[in-house]
Parts: sequence; C-alpha cells; structure tokens
Amino acid sequence: MKKRKELKCLGRRSLKAHWLVFVALCLTAAFLGSEFTGSLTVMQKSAEAASGQISISIAPFPFNLGLSGGLSDVLRETLYNSPKEGMRLSMERQQEAITKAENGPAALGRSRGVLARIVNSLTSGSMLVVLVSALRSVVGSSDLVLIILILAGAGFVFLKWLLLENMFSVIVRRIYLEGRCYEKVSPRRILYLLRIRKWFSVCLIMFVCSFYQAMWWLTLIGGLIKKYSYFLVPYIAAENPGLSPRQAITLSRNMMRGHKWQCFCLQVSFLWWNLLSMMTMGIAGILYVNPYKTAVYCEYYAELRRLAIQNRIPGTEVLCDRYLFEQADDALLQSAYPEVFGHSQSQHSTPPPLNGIRRFLARWLGISILNRQENAVWEEWLNGVLKRIGLEADAERRSYPTRLCPFPEAEKRRWLENLHYLRAYTPWNLILIFFIFCMIGWLWEVSLHLVTDGQFVNRGVLHGPWLPIYGSGGILILTLLNRFRRQPFAEFICIVVLCGIVEYVTAWYLEILTHGQKWWDYTGYFLNLHGRICAEGLFVFGVGGMLFVYLLAPLMDTLLKLLSIKIRVLLCVVLLLAFTADLAFSCIHPNQGEGISSGPETMVSALSSARQTHTESLQNLT
Repeated sequence: MKKRKELKCLGRRSLKAHWLVFVALCLTAAFLGSEFTGSLTVMQKSAEAASGQISISIAPFPFNLGLSGGLSDVLRETLYNSPKEGMRLSMERQQEAITKAENGPAALGRSRGVLARIVNSLTSGSMLVVLVSALRSVVGSSDLVLIILILAGAGFVFLKWLLLENMFSVIVRRIYLEGRCYEKVSPRRILYLLRIRKWFSVCLIMFVCSFYQAMWWLTLIGGLIKKYSYFLVPYIAAENPGLSPRQAITLSRNMMRGHKWQCFCLQVSFLWWNLLSMMTMGIAGILYVNPYKTAVYCEYYAELRRLAIQNRIPGTEVLCDRYLFEQADDALLQSAYPEVFGHSQSQHSTPPPLNGIRRFLARWLGISILNRQENAVWEEWLNGVLKRIGLEADAERRSYPTRLCPFPEAEKRRWLENLHYLRAYTPWNLILIFFIFCMIGWLWEVSLHLVTDGQFVNRGVLHGPWLPIYGSGGILILTLLNRFRRQPFAEFICIVVLCGIVEYVTAWYLEILTHGQKWWDYTGYFLNLHGRICAEGLFVFGVGGMLFVYLLAPLMDTLLKLLSIKIRVLLCVVLLLAFTADLAFSCIHPNQGEGISSGPETMVSALSSARQTHTESLQNLT
C-alpha cells in the first residue's frame, strides 16, 4: 500500500496536468450543491460581513420554505390577508430596489429590460404572489396552498438532488480518473453517462447508497462507520456504471475492509489545507484545495483497486475498465483505431491542393470560391480533421480510448452527422444567409415589440424588412471566428465580444451621424455600458450566435445548395439592388418615430415613465 505522501504527490501531478478542467468541475459541483459547497458558503458569508449585511432567518410559517424575511412577509400577506396586500408589499419592495439601483452605478439599472424584470420579480416576490394567488383561487384554502407549496418544493428539491446533485460526484470522479493516466481530458466527457445511457442507473446507485447511509446515521456510530464503508461507491460507479446498487455497495464494503482508519487519517491530513481555505474566504478551496483533495482520493481508490484485484476480493471482476488505469499497448490500439495507423491516414493528412487567395479564404475565413466538387472535397477534409484529432488523441494515448471502453457510446444520429459545422461557405450563400439573418432579426424585433407593447413597429434605421446589424454580426461570426469553431467555449466568448463591439460601435456611429438620435437604448437595463450594450443582449447574442454557427448556418447552407447556382445568383442580385436602394433612401430619410428611435430627451422620459408606472401600480393597489 502506498503511503499518504506518495498518494499526494501523484494527486498534485494529476492536478498540475489538468488544473483548469479540475477546478471547473469542482466549481460546477459546488454551484449544483453536489459537494464542495462549503467554499462558496464561506465566500458568501465573508462578502456579507464585509458589506455590513446581516442575514436574519424569519420563519412566519409552520415550515421553513427557505425564503428570506422579505419574501416570507410577501407570502404571508398573500396567504392570510389578500393577494392585493401581497402585491402591494411586493411592489413597494420593487420600487425600493429600483430607486436604490438608480442612485448606484448606471450599469446596475433595474428599471427596464427582460433581465431587470426577472430580477425584480424574483427579489420582490411578485412572481410568487401570482403563483400563490392562482393556487388559492383553484383550491380555495390558504392552508392547502401552503401544503401544496411545501410538497412541490420538496419534490423539486428531491428530483434535483436525485437526478443531478447526488450523481454529479460520479461524473467528477470519472473525469479525474481519466486525468490520472492521460494528458488530455475533454470537457465533453461530462456527458459520458448520457452517451453510454447509464445516467439513471448511476442515479439509482447513489440514491440507494445515500438512503442506506441516512438509515445508519440514526444509530450514530453506525453512520460514521458506514461513511467509510461506502466511501468507494461513487468511484466504483464511475468505473462501471452498469452495476446494480447492491453490487456497488457490497464491493465498496469489501474493498474498504481494513482500510477505514487509513481513510480517516487521509482525510484528517488535509486539516491544514481546509484551514487555509477558510482563511482565504474559500478562494484557496475553489482554486486548489478541493481539486487537490479529489485528485488524491482518486489515487487512493486506484491503489485500493489494485490491492483488491491482487488479493482477489470477491466482486472485483466487475472492475473491468482496465484502460482507465493503464494505457493500452500498440497492438490493441492499432486494431481499435485502424484508420489512424492504416493506409487511410493520407486521406486527411493534407488539405486539397489550394493556393494563394483561395487557400487563405478557405482556411482563415471559411469562404469558398471553389466549384461544387472542390468545395465538397474541402468540407470532407475539414470534418475529417476534426474527427481525426479526437481519434489520434485516443490512439496516441493522450486521451482515454473510448473504443476500448466496456460500455460503447451511442452513435450520433445520421441527420446530425450531415450538419457539419466545419465547412466553407460560398459568396452567394453568404449573401443569402446575410439577408435571411437580417430578416430573422427584423421579425424578432417586430414580434418582441408587438408582444410587449401591443403595436406593430417597423424596427431599424432602414425601411425594408431587414436589420443589417443581425446579418452583419452573423457573417462576421462565420468568417472572422472561423478558426475558433473547433473550440465551442472559445467560440462563445469570442461571439459575445465581437457582437458587443459591433453593437457598441454601430450605436456610437449612428448617434454621431444623426446628432444624438438613438435606434436602441439600454439605459436602465441590468449591466449596461452607456446604454449601447447590455449583459442581457450580449448573452442572447452569444447563445443565438452559437445556434447560428453550429446549427442554423449549416442548415441554411445545406438547403441553399439544393437551388441551382443561377437561381442563387439571381436572388443575390435582386436583394442587393433592393437593399442598396433602401440604404440610399434611408440616408436621406431614415426610418424614425415612436418605438423606433429616440433622442436624449426621450431617454430621460423613458426612465421617468418607468418610475411613474411603478408609482401608479402602487396607487392602484392602495
């Protein structure tokens, strides 16, 4: 058996190789409430103490629903007085929050926007009032509504714990175990249990284990002993998620027999690290201590597994994921990955013969000025490169060989395989996609204004049914960010940054061009910058941009290729002529008016209108 010093040395080595992924996993687990929540709690309490805020627990009901004092008051007024009183109290809280936000930083405005409405409704309790009022009108009893809320809350918490929190620790251990032997661990491995269709199986294992543990805690001493008896269950489930709960628990008990005190001493040895985490307000715990301890415990499991197999402990035959703990030999990898080692290697090793500007446009901007056959060859090469990167990492022992896993991963659906996002777009298709996205943006803006304000408004500076900022943003995402398309996280960040720059510069330029006239103004939105961009809009652009890059644009391109080149060219010419005429006319007579553009004085009146709306609501309630 290896000593604690050796286990910690191996854990540090594993953490050093995958620090960013391991920290992200532990932080995600903490936010989900799966484990490591203590670090976030320490940070929260420290922040409250630094700001002079004191949390007071108020429980005006027979059961604690987990609400703050203000929300509890709103719920009490709604249930035991009237929904009108609850809404009045909620609106007062909302008005106080808006006034406080207006006196604070402008970027934290809460008077306008969908995000501000969500924040206000959640913090003030107005959403809760609507829900309780609807339930009360149906059942006709305040006490019964309270019981329904308790049961619904308990059911939601239980499902969240069962399907996500309790089993996420298994996902964490799986990725940590892969990081022990392999230098590359993809964040996509977080979907490992879904891909092998064992998510609910693992949920059942962890549920039974937690239930047994809870029953043993009723005996106090038994709970402490069984805590270490069941210590290896999430590690065993991570290696073999196809086991029954009884198999996993029994095997953990057998493997931990004679090692409980040793495990206790290993946990105690992290005492100074835990103190460091507390002294740094949880920051050290998030950035190092939690990932470090998890890496060491994975080394501990690997050592106990080796001893169990060596001593032929009953049940160890189910520990069948051999290449999770050791690397496969060359012969086995060559048989599992013939396309990497075989003659097919040359098919995708070099790109099609392109030279000069055509090669630059295709590789850097994703623009194809090739004929149909050359373009098909280029797209096949691009997707072959993406697939080959993953296969080569497996075959070269840089990542876990998924083809040697005892549980084969489910194959992707055929229609998804045809939507290759690594492709080069022809100029004609880019022009048509530009106009399609301009029209989609126009429909989105018009529909949003129609739903929120109840009137049709032709949004945008132009008169036609298009918003160029949407099309321009889409084309810039497809071209300028073409090199980031293989890395979704980097693509999302770049989309947010690019769209923010485009929207801010466009707003600034239009204000200069039209002497302060505004076609959009985010003043009062939560987290805005000079009213030209806001967090809400950038997040929507980021999510929409990801859908555009990985789904909509490939789908549009595939459908447009069904049209003949003559029809596509004709459509491009007609649309470009109409767009140019509209642009020239709008330079002289821009589209403006109520709901379309606003000057500086309109911006002030909008804020006053928001405050007046809340005041009138309070007056109507009283």
